[in-house]
Amino acid sequence: MADIHPSAVIDPGAVIGEGCSIGPLCVVGPEVVLGANVTLKSHVVVTGDTQVGDDTTVFPFAVIGEIPQDLKFGGEKTQLRIGARNRIREHVTMNTGTAGGGGLTQVGDDNLFMAGCHIAHDAKVGNRTVIVNNSAIAGHCIIEDDVIIGGLCGVHQFVRVGKGAIIGALSMVTADVIPHGLVMGQRGVLDGLNLVGLKRKGVARSDITALRAAFQMLKDGEGTFHDRAARLKEESESDFVREMVDFILGPSDRSFLTPK
Repeated sequence: MADIHPSAVIDPGAVIGEGCSIGPLCVVGPEVVLGANVTLKSHVVVTGDTQVGDDTTVFPFAVIGEIPQDLKFGGEKTQLRIGARNRIREHVTMNTGTAGGGGLTQVGDDNLFMAGCHIAHDAKVGNRTVIVNNSAIAGHCIIEDDVIIGGLCGVHQFVRVGKGAIIGALSMVTADVIPHGLVMGQRGVLDGLNLVGLKRKGVARSDITALRAAFQMLKDGEGTFHDRAARLKEESESDFVREMVDFILGPSDRSFLTPK
């Protein structure tokens, strides 16, 4: 029940879901599983132990599921899992994981990956994110839900970007970004909160006010950044602030971008 162009090369071991459309000169490897109604436009390569969720569209010249760009990779069996309703534009690359990083690169649902962006080995990308043209998410990064990463950005390996954060174009992010944070600058600095994104999502004014007060305390309060966050955990009644605090106090392999 799939529509497959005669010039496409589909390995007999591949699983092609009902209603898929595979365009000219696409290549689909033996361990690939395509969900229902997946569209590969043309000249798309999907290889490795890769699963692509329902209703996902992959545009020309994307390469999905190739081995990691990691010199330590020794050919071990690793995976790439992509959720439903993703839009993967031209020349996007997504790699499988590495044994040292857990063996899995994971992408959630309803994301937009614009042309030329890269998702490296062992990265975890949530839901409803937008990764703009030619941005690179390095190995082992965690990108939480509703994040926007502007064009030509680089996110350093092991960095976590919290839910609802926005990173301005041309930024290099080398430390963790708090949920709903706003990052700008060539060497990215935490410059405020993503107030536009919060309002667009219909977040209550009381929660936005609480987040602004929490950000101010993180910026100007006494003690270390973690000390200020711990005090917020005790004092705030906002679920959004608690979410931010839990992110800050959670385990991480990087430091934080702190308010300037």
